[in-house]
Amino acid sequence: MKFGVLVFPGSNCDHDTYNVIAEVAHQPVCFLWHDSEDLQGVDAVVVPGGFAYGDYLRTGAIARFSPVMQAVKRFADGGGLVAGICNGFQILTEAGLLPGALMRNAGLKYICKQVHLRTETADSPFTNQLVKGDVLQMPIGHMEGNYFCTPEELHQLEAEDRIAFRYATPQGEITPEANPNGSLSNIAGILNAKRNVLGMMPHPDRSSELILGSADGWKVFASMIAALATH
Repeated sequence: MKFGVLVFPGSNCDHDTYNVIAEVAHQPVCFLWHDSEDLQGVDAVVVPGGFAYGDYLRTGAIARFSPVMQAVKRFADGGGLVAGICNGFQILTEAGLLPGALMRNAGLKYICKQVHLRTETADSPFTNQLVKGDVLQMPIGHMEGNYFCTPEELHQLEAEDRIAFRYATPQGEITPEANPNGSLSNIAGILNAKRNVLGMMPHPDRSSELILGSADGWKVFASMIAALATH
Protein backbone atom coordinates (compact mmCIF):
# COMPACT_ATOMS: atom_id res chain seq x y z
CA MET A 1 0.00 0.00 0.00
CA LYS A 2 1.19 3.52 -0.75
CA PHE A 3 0.34 6.82 0.94
CA GLY A 4 0.51 10.30 -0.53
CA VAL A 5 0.98 13.46 1.54
CA LEU A 6 -0.10 16.72 -0.08
CA VAL A 7 2.23 19.71 -0.06
CA PHE A 8 0.92 23.25 -0.48
CA PRO A 9 2.80 26.53 -0.14
CA GLY A 10 2.38 27.01 3.60
CA SER A 11 2.07 23.36 4.63
CA ASN A 12 3.99 22.80 7.86
CA CYS A 13 2.91 19.35 9.00
CA ASP A 14 3.67 17.52 5.76
CA HIS A 15 6.97 16.17 7.10
CA ASP A 16 5.37 15.21 10.43
CA THR A 17 2.82 13.12 8.55
CA TYR A 18 5.42 11.67 6.18
CA ASN A 19 7.55 10.66 9.16
CA VAL A 20 4.71 8.73 10.83
CA ILE A 21 3.94 6.79 7.67
CA ALA A 22 7.57 6.11 6.70
CA GLU A 23 9.28 5.68 10.08
CA VAL A 24 6.51 4.49 12.41
CA ALA A 25 4.22 2.60 10.03
CA HIS A 26 7.04 1.58 7.67
CA GLN A 27 4.81 2.07 4.65
CA PRO A 28 5.68 3.52 1.23
CA VAL A 29 4.86 7.24 1.07
CA CYS A 30 5.44 10.12 -1.31
CA PHE A 31 4.84 13.86 -1.35
CA LEU A 32 2.19 15.13 -3.78
CA TRP A 33 2.80 18.67 -5.05
CA HIS A 34 -0.13 21.09 -5.10
CA ASP A 35 0.41 22.04 -8.73
CA SER A 36 0.14 18.50 -10.12
CA GLU A 37 -2.85 16.24 -10.69
CA ASP A 38 -0.66 13.12 -10.62
CA LEU A 39 -1.41 11.14 -7.46
CA GLN A 40 1.37 8.66 -8.32
CA GLY A 41 -0.78 5.58 -7.82
CA VAL A 42 -1.32 6.06 -4.08
CA ASP A 43 -3.87 4.06 -2.11
CA ALA A 44 -4.56 6.77 0.47
CA VAL A 45 -4.14 10.55 0.63
CA VAL A 46 -3.41 12.67 3.70
CA VAL A 47 -4.03 16.42 3.55
CA PRO A 48 -1.76 17.77 6.30
CA GLY A 49 -1.90 20.74 8.62
CA GLY A 50 -0.40 24.15 8.07
CA PHE A 51 -1.43 27.33 6.31
CA ALA A 52 -2.06 26.38 2.66
CA TYR A 53 -1.55 29.44 0.47
CA GLY A 54 -1.11 31.49 3.64
CA ASP A 55 -4.78 31.01 4.57
CA TYR A 56 -5.50 34.03 2.40
CA LEU A 57 -9.21 34.88 1.91
CA ARG A 58 -9.97 32.18 4.50
CA THR A 59 -8.58 28.79 5.42
CA GLY A 60 -8.64 26.36 2.49
CA ALA A 61 -10.35 28.83 0.13
CA ILE A 62 -7.51 28.89 -2.39
CA ALA A 63 -6.26 25.34 -1.83
CA ARG A 64 -9.61 23.92 -2.94
CA PHE A 65 -8.91 25.15 -6.49
CA SER A 66 -5.41 23.64 -6.73
CA PRO A 67 -4.78 20.97 -9.40
CA VAL A 68 -3.99 18.33 -6.80
CA MET A 69 -7.34 18.84 -5.06
CA GLN A 70 -9.17 18.24 -8.32
CA ALA A 71 -7.40 14.88 -8.46
CA VAL A 72 -8.17 14.20 -4.78
CA LYS A 73 -11.87 14.84 -5.43
CA ARG A 74 -11.88 12.25 -8.21
CA PHE A 75 -9.92 9.86 -6.00
CA ALA A 76 -12.42 10.24 -3.13
CA ASP A 77 -15.39 9.92 -5.47
CA GLY A 78 -13.91 6.60 -6.57
CA GLY A 79 -13.72 5.35 -2.98
CA GLY A 80 -10.11 6.25 -2.17
CA LEU A 81 -9.22 6.98 1.46
CA VAL A 82 -8.63 10.67 2.23
CA ALA A 83 -7.76 12.06 5.67
CA GLY A 84 -7.56 15.79 6.35
CA ILE A 85 -5.78 16.96 9.51
CA CYS A 86 -6.29 20.50 10.87
CA ASN A 87 -5.76 22.73 7.80
CA GLY A 88 -6.50 19.59 5.80
CA PHE A 89 -9.94 19.39 7.43
CA GLN A 90 -10.52 23.03 6.51
CA ILE A 91 -9.52 22.34 2.90
CA LEU A 92 -11.82 19.31 2.65
CA THR A 93 -14.83 21.33 3.80
CA GLU A 94 -14.00 24.13 1.36
CA ALA A 95 -13.66 21.57 -1.44
CA GLY A 96 -17.08 20.10 -0.64
CA LEU A 97 -15.71 16.70 0.35
CA LEU A 98 -17.09 17.18 3.86
CA PRO A 99 -20.12 19.17 5.07
CA GLY A 100 -19.94 22.28 7.22
CA ALA A 101 -17.21 24.84 7.78
CA LEU A 102 -14.42 25.66 10.23
CA MET A 103 -14.84 29.13 11.72
CA ARG A 104 -12.66 31.19 14.03
CA ASN A 105 -12.29 29.84 17.54
CA ALA A 106 -14.92 31.06 19.95
CA GLY A 107 -12.28 32.96 21.93
CA LEU A 108 -10.79 34.50 18.76
CA LYS A 109 -7.35 33.28 19.80
CA TYR A 110 -4.94 30.74 18.39
CA ILE A 111 -4.98 27.60 20.55
CA CYS A 112 -2.08 25.17 20.88
CA LYS A 113 -2.46 22.55 23.60
CA GLN A 114 -3.20 18.92 24.38
CA VAL A 115 -6.87 17.93 24.31
CA HIS A 116 -8.87 14.76 24.83
CA LEU A 117 -11.18 13.21 22.24
CA ARG A 118 -13.87 10.59 22.63
CA THR A 119 -14.18 8.09 19.81
CA GLU A 120 -17.77 8.28 18.57
CA THR A 121 -17.64 5.48 16.01
CA ALA A 122 -15.36 2.53 15.28
CA ASP A 123 -17.16 1.90 11.99
CA SER A 124 -14.80 3.63 9.59
CA PRO A 125 -11.46 3.03 7.85
CA PHE A 126 -9.94 5.62 10.20
CA THR A 127 -11.24 4.28 13.53
CA ASN A 128 -11.46 0.51 13.09
CA GLN A 129 -8.59 -0.05 15.56
CA LEU A 130 -10.52 1.86 18.22
CA VAL A 131 -13.59 1.07 20.33
CA LYS A 132 -16.50 3.46 20.58
CA GLY A 133 -15.96 5.47 23.74
CA ASP A 134 -12.16 5.26 23.69
CA VAL A 135 -10.60 8.51 24.92
CA LEU A 136 -7.51 9.73 23.09
CA GLN A 137 -5.05 12.51 23.84
CA MET A 138 -3.80 14.62 20.94
CA PRO A 139 -2.59 18.19 20.45
CA ILE A 140 -4.42 20.93 18.59
CA GLY A 141 -2.91 24.02 16.99
CA HIS A 142 -5.37 26.24 15.19
CA MET A 143 -7.15 29.57 14.95
CA GLU A 144 -10.11 28.35 12.88
CA GLY A 145 -11.16 25.07 14.46
CA ASN A 146 -14.71 25.97 15.41
CA TYR A 147 -16.80 23.42 13.46
CA PHE A 148 -20.22 24.57 12.27
CA CYS A 149 -22.93 23.08 10.07
CA THR A 150 -26.66 23.52 9.58
CA PRO A 151 -29.13 21.77 11.92
CA GLU A 152 -30.07 19.50 9.02
CA GLU A 153 -26.44 18.54 8.42
CA LEU A 154 -25.86 17.92 12.12
CA HIS A 155 -28.93 15.68 12.28
CA GLN A 156 -27.64 13.74 9.26
CA LEU A 157 -24.16 13.36 10.76
CA GLU A 158 -25.65 12.00 13.97
CA ALA A 159 -28.24 9.78 12.28
CA GLU A 160 -25.62 8.23 9.98
CA ASP A 161 -22.99 7.75 12.73
CA ARG A 162 -20.59 10.08 10.91
CA ILE A 163 -19.19 11.99 13.88
CA ALA A 164 -15.78 10.40 14.36
CA PHE A 165 -14.52 12.29 17.42
CA ARG A 166 -15.81 14.75 20.00
CA TYR A 167 -13.82 16.90 22.42
CA ALA A 168 -14.19 15.39 25.87
CA THR A 169 -12.81 15.35 29.39
CA PRO A 170 -10.10 12.78 30.22
CA GLN A 171 -12.94 10.64 31.57
CA GLY A 172 -14.82 10.83 28.27
CA GLU A 173 -17.53 13.27 29.32
CA ILE A 174 -18.79 15.68 26.65
CA THR A 175 -18.88 19.05 28.41
CA PRO A 176 -18.68 22.72 27.37
CA GLU A 177 -15.46 23.02 29.38
CA ALA A 178 -13.84 20.27 27.30
CA ASN A 179 -14.61 22.13 24.07
CA PRO A 180 -11.51 24.21 23.24
CA ASN A 181 -12.84 26.20 20.30
CA GLY A 182 -16.64 26.37 20.43
CA SER A 183 -17.25 23.58 17.91
CA LEU A 184 -20.89 22.65 17.43
CA SER A 185 -21.78 19.62 19.56
CA ASN A 186 -18.08 19.35 20.61
CA ILE A 187 -17.27 17.95 17.16
CA ALA A 188 -13.57 17.29 16.55
CA GLY A 189 -13.80 15.05 13.48
CA ILE A 190 -16.36 13.88 10.93
CA LEU A 191 -16.80 11.45 8.02
CA ASN A 192 -18.37 11.86 4.61
CA ALA A 193 -21.45 9.90 3.56
CA LYS A 194 -19.39 7.08 2.02
CA ARG A 195 -17.14 6.97 5.12
CA ASN A 196 -13.95 7.11 3.05
CA VAL A 197 -13.11 10.76 3.89
CA LEU A 198 -12.18 11.94 7.38
CA GLY A 199 -11.58 15.46 8.61
CA MET A 200 -10.29 16.16 12.12
CA MET A 201 -8.77 19.20 13.81
CA PRO A 202 -6.54 17.44 16.41
CA HIS A 203 -3.18 16.14 15.17
CA PRO A 204 -2.66 12.35 15.07
CA ASP A 205 0.56 13.10 13.17
CA ARG A 206 1.92 14.89 16.24
CA SER A 207 0.85 12.15 18.64
CA SER A 208 1.99 8.87 17.08
CA GLU A 209 5.14 8.41 19.17
CA LEU A 210 5.41 8.41 22.96
CA ILE A 211 8.36 10.80 22.85
CA LEU A 212 5.84 13.46 21.74
CA GLY A 213 3.71 12.98 24.86
CA SER A 214 1.12 10.61 23.41
CA ALA A 215 1.00 7.81 20.85
CA ASP A 216 -2.81 7.76 20.65
CA GLY A 217 -2.81 9.33 17.20
CA TRP A 218 -1.07 6.27 15.82
CA LYS A 219 -4.37 4.40 16.04
CA VAL A 220 -5.80 6.57 13.26
CA PHE A 221 -2.96 5.62 10.94
CA ALA A 222 -3.08 1.99 12.06
CA SER A 223 -6.78 1.94 11.21
CA MET A 224 -6.09 3.23 7.69
CA ILE A 225 -3.42 0.57 7.18
CA ALA A 226 -5.77 -2.17 8.42
CA ALA A 227 -8.55 -0.91 6.11
CA LEU A 228 -6.23 -0.88 3.10
CA ALA A 229 -4.91 -4.33 3.94
CA THR A 230 -8.41 -5.82 3.92
CA HIS A 231 -9.65 -3.86 0.90
